[in-house]
Amino acid sequence: MIGLFLFEPKSLSDVASFLDKVLHYQLFELNKTPVTFSSILMFLLVLLIFFILSRILNRGVLKRVLGRFHVEEGTRYTLIRISHYLVMIVGTVVAFQFVGINLGGLAVIFGLLSVGIGFGLQNVTSNFISGLILLLERPIKVGDRITVGGTEGDVTAINMRATTIQSLENISIIVPNSEFVSSKVTNWSYGESRVRLSIDVGVSYNSDLDTVLKALTEVADDHPKVLRYPAPDVLFVSFGDSSWNMRLRAWIEDPKEHPIIQSELNKDIVRKFRKYNVEIPFPQRDLHVRSPLPVPLSTDARE
Repeated sequence: MIGLFLFEPKSLSDVASFLDKVLHYQLFELNKTPVTFSSILMFLLVLLIFFILSRILNRGVLKRVLGRFHVEEGTRYTLIRISHYLVMIVGTVVAFQFVGINLGGLAVIFGLLSVGIGFGLQNVTSNFISGLILLLERPIKVGDRITVGGTEGDVTAINMRATTIQSLENISIIVPNSEFVSSKVTNWSYGESRVRLSIDVGVSYNSDLDTVLKALTEVADDHPKVLRYPAPDVLFVSFGDSSWNMRLRAWIEDPKEHPIIQSELNKDIVRKFRKYNVEIPFPQRDLHVRSPLPVPLSTDARE
């Protein structure tokens, strides 16, 4: 190998001969097949061609066809990602065959990879498999509003290693795929889009119960984004230390709007209670001060 770089070209034919020697220099042998610079370049070229074909298939064909049939965004993304993986797997097999390495050579490579996995690639493999599970099982999909690890946001991409979440603060958060398989995830958009909001509020014991029920019902009925079916309702939850604990339950159509609608309902409750003179008590604690007990004096002290 060192002798190749000590070569001093004297003519164009010498340069061509030198390049030919470099390209066909055997780096190592894989399953009795010599691996040279030219075979590696050919392998990468074939992969690049299949990568370009995958991009053309996904962007030029699948997106247009699926968009024409109005396929859901999450389903469309899943089909595009799976088709990309399939094309690249076929491209990898073809690339190995093209450079003269049969499937037995692939078995050797997978054996080497298994050794690498045992030495520290467990997380990479776990995240990759978890990504496939997310794409096939679809507990979450692109466009869903989810809450994971205390962070709420929209799923924007599900990649091989990690999933990208756009938080409500417009911050991109990269979460390993294994977190969605092994941890608890709240998916606001899973299944039916309707969600129910529950707003707890305490009212004074001096309040008129019928007026409180009327006020809370009007708050839900007056909001334009609260659904009429299922109808909102008001529950008397419990007797608190200093209040009656009430709960307003209302259904909304878009789960992504739940923080805004809940805030608007809270503000409407305050205004409505002030209109009907309903008091929202604050926690109170009574402090009783007792006089100290007389301490008897000892016999020595009396003397």
